[in-house]
Amino acid sequence: MSDIGDWFRSIPTITRYWFAATVAVPLVGKLGLISPAYFFLWPEAFLSRFQIWRPITATFYFPVGPGTGFLYLVNLYFLYQYSTRLETGAFDGRPADYLFMLLFNWICIVITGLAMDMQLLMIPLIMSVLYVWAQLNRDMIVSFWFGTRFKACYLPWVILGFNYIIGGSVINELIGNLVGHLYFFLMFRYPMDLGGRNFLSTPQFLYRWLPSRRGGVSGFGVPPASMRRAADQNGGGGRHNWGQGFRLGDQ
Repeated sequence: MSDIGDWFRSIPTITRYWFAATVAVPLVGKLGLISPAYFFLWPEAFLSRFQIWRPITATFYFPVGPGTGFLYLVNLYFLYQYSTRLETGAFDGRPADYLFMLLFNWICIVITGLAMDMQLLMIPLIMSVLYVWAQLNRDMIVSFWFGTRFKACYLPWVILGFNYIIGGSVINELIGNLVGHLYFFLMFRYPMDLGGRNFLSTPQFLYRWLPSRRGGVSGFGVPPASMRRAADQNGGGGRHNWGQGFRLGDQ
């Protein structure tokens, strides 16, 4: 048990709370402590009866059963792997920025869920995070099942097909990918590669609540002038190098 506790405490803070909630809420529903009917995102209950907790519970709940248990475990693994990699990689020392990314993606998914009558939001949010990781490490060669190898930028679409085969919904994965792309484009691609304005900025209250560590840069946006000059001299046209990635399964 101490090994499990040490492993759990080693998970980055935001990922740890997200992972724990994604285990606890389905367990509560499975044990019947609270009726699962209260966990789904039902537009009429949320908008007309003001059951304001539903967007939150729908993000963490998944109906685990004989036909859905494997799909749940696979996506729980994806949550742990790629949220950990983002929080300790591109967002290392910037917990406020990482939380803002999750909040932005979550709000977009909730709005889409209400419009499209999506009752469960766990998989779309996980896929949105996986998509951002894949784009930040797009040229990294990753290994998937049965030894297949491809660039990380294709990983979200491979997993979309994989989840569909094992019982998932293409719509959930597709919405997650689209939301992840929206965040990546507005936060990274448009301001850094295309020289546009920065439409997304982490609110200051999040920095006060979760201050940046290592004296690093808080937030993202246009690269420093020295980086832009170096890119121009190298003929890179302002393209940003998003950094190295990891192989699937690496810790």
